[in-house]
Amino acid sequence: MAIAVLGFDFGTTRIGVAIGQSLTGQGRPLAPLKATDGIPNWDTISALVEEWQPDAFVVGLPLNMDGSENEMCQRARKFAKRLHGRYNLPYHMMDERLSSYEAKGQVIAQGGNRNFKENSVDGLAAQMILESWFAQQAETSNG
Repeated sequence: MAIAVLGFDFGTTRIGVAIGQSLTGQGRPLAPLKATDGIPNWDTISALVEEWQPDAFVVGLPLNMDGSENEMCQRARKFAKRLHGRYNLPYHMMDERLSSYEAKGQVIAQGGNRNFKENSVDGLAAQMILESWFAQQAETSNG
C-alpha cells in the first residue's frame, strides 16, 4: 500500500517542503515556508496537510558531520513533535547531513542561479531527505 509523506528540511528562517509517496519512492519539492526563529505559519502547514493528506511526516535531522547532535537537531525534533501533536500523524527523523550541500550542487550542475538566498534550495533539500527516507524504508523491508 502506497503512503503519502510530507518531508521537511527544517530551518530557522525557511523550512523546505516536499511531497512524496512510497510506491515510487520519489518526492517533489513544494514552495518553502517562511519561519520566524524556526516557527512556521501553522495555517500554511494545515493547508498543506489538507491538500496532500499525508500518512506521515519526515523531518531532516541536521546532525554534525561526526554524527553528534547540536541545537538545530533539538529544534528539528521539537518541530517534528509539534507536527505530530497538531495532526496526529506519525513522524520520522532522517539524517540530512549533506542534503542542502547536495541540493546546491545539483542546482550549480544544472547551471542554475548560485544566489541561494533568492533561489531557495530548501524544497530540493526536503525532496532529498524524503527520497533518502523512502530508500532506507525499502532497504529495511527488503533486507
